[in-house]
Amino acid sequence: MKPASARSPVSTALRLARRSWRLQHLDSAKAIALADQALAQALASDDVLAQAWARLSRGFHLMYFSTPAEAAPELANAQHGFDAMHDRVGHLLAAAGMARCLWREGRFGHALEQALLLRDEGLRVLRYDERGILLNTIAGCYSALGQSEQAFAYMYQALRDSGPARGHGFDAVLHCNLAHELLQLGDCDEALRHVDLGLARCRSLNNARLLSVLLINRIICLSELNRPQEALPDIARVLALPTDASGRGTMGSHFETLAIAVLQAGDTALGAELVGRAARAVRAPIPDEYLELAVASAMLASSNGELSQARDHLLEALPLHASPAVDGLSLRVRCLFHLAQADVYERMSEPALALAAMRACQVLHGERTRRASHARYQAAALHTELVRLQHKLDENDLRRHATERARSELQAMNEQLSRKVDEVQALQAALKQQASRDFLTGLFNRRHLNDTLPSMLALARRDQQPLAVAIIDLDHFKATNDRHGHAAGDTLLADFGQLLANHGRKSDVAFRYGGEEFCLLMPRTDALAARRKLNALLRLWRNSVFPLAGGSLSGLTFSAGVIDSRLAPVQSDLLLKAADDALLNAKRSGRARVLLAEAPSATLQ
Repeated sequence: MKPASARSPVSTALRLARRSWRLQHLDSAKAIALADQALAQALASDDVLAQAWARLSRGFHLMYFSTPAEAAPELANAQHGFDAMHDRVGHLLAAAGMARCLWREGRFGHALEQALLLRDEGLRVLRYDERGILLNTIAGCYSALGQSEQAFAYMYQALRDSGPARGHGFDAVLHCNLAHELLQLGDCDEALRHVDLGLARCRSLNNARLLSVLLINRIICLSELNRPQEALPDIARVLALPTDASGRGTMGSHFETLAIAVLQAGDTALGAELVGRAARAVRAPIPDEYLELAVASAMLASSNGELSQARDHLLEALPLHASPAVDGLSLRVRCLFHLAQADVYERMSEPALALAAMRACQVLHGERTRRASHARYQAAALHTELVRLQHKLDENDLRRHATERARSELQAMNEQLSRKVDEVQALQAALKQQASRDFLTGLFNRRHLNDTLPSMLALARRDQQPLAVAIIDLDHFKATNDRHGHAAGDTLLADFGQLLANHGRKSDVAFRYGGEEFCLLMPRTDALAARRKLNALLRLWRNSVFPLAGGSLSGLTFSAGVIDSRLAPVQSDLLLKAADDALLNAKRSGRARVLLAEAPSATLQ
């Protein structure tokens, strides 16, 4: 049966309601005004279908600018109207909106169940941005549940269906959500790229809430990259938007996120104001927001010298952080929580507790790296579409028609499948090349270290030769970065990477370990020889001169910890830990030195 909208004359109220729906991302203020106008006319004329589309538009507007509790009744009424008029497109969109309300209430598992029930029919019935709305809802549920592979596949498929030409502004939403997911995996540079694409698209839209969410994502990116000062103009722009339907909306104000960035930038007064606003805000039960509020409160107390109070803020949130049953608690925010713990305990002269918090943060960073490695999000998205196309081809082969139309459709499907296969193969080749290298320094990255070290260790054991492992940390890098700017810091990192690459043997392998830390693997080298090599590199680094605007930098140093496999015939992770412990001892001993590690002991299983 055709939808009623295809069989009945289109009323003025229905035209207004459908226009309102198309404008929800392009011009949110105009969309809600048209929805209210359409609903009034539809009620006066008893136009059930127009009422349903007007309520659908109002429901989504309330979901973005108000609360799920206010949006859900409008969406339910819309769905009843669509069912009465046999409009499956409207029914699916209203049901997707209701699933999204469950998601915004923190009921992620239930929301995913409801959304997946709509998927197969939605892929057949919905088109362009309307299909993207359903796919994005499914992606958001998977993201909240920590399943990035699935989230990326649905987001990229939604982005292909909702391009700028036919997406009615929804493509900007998808760039925003892709940036959010990339942040969870620690890929801040790629997240910034998607934020900038979304902001560029926003310049042609009138949607203050979407603008605010994109800006908040950029603030998080810059904070994660230790560039909070650059985030201050974006914070001012967000705070200038009113918290009502003409601005960013009453829900999801993210004052706690803004407070963290402001406090990182050193503005305690504004930080205190934002922490207070976050504490008073009406919020959905989203675990990340509660944990970020605890971190912001602890940072504020610590800035004011109230270290016991800072510790108490974190201890109060610890049960939520430690609970394995909490859905929607992201790795990014858990890492942020541990970093806050480490800072407070260090200020309280509790080095053991601070070190434990840093170790916990390192474990979570490893999990983020693992998830990013497994996600292969672009390939996963294309693979999802390939499987769907292959299923269609199989079905066509079973009931092939003898008509020219069937043959031409099959040919088109085969051509589309062939193009997608080529895309996947090209993408996989590019990902394989990019996945192992750090963009800034040109060295191998930590993911490649995790893949390489076990095999090099096994080879060293087979040949009965030592394998030396060194972990290096540039001394006072943060202070240099703060004093001379992010660009100068990037230059130092790149130059140090070049130093490692140019002054090593062909068999030596250098990695960027993370931040200003590097790792060097030296086959057929014992710890004493490795220390001599590192001391020679230290002299070269100390004697290097780096020109800057208005002056130059020189006398730079690093600290390093060294061990070899003969001292520690154990697992690769324990080798790294021993070298890292030696590095910490070097820094505690005054920096600018290379220390040998004590042999670690393996844990019996």
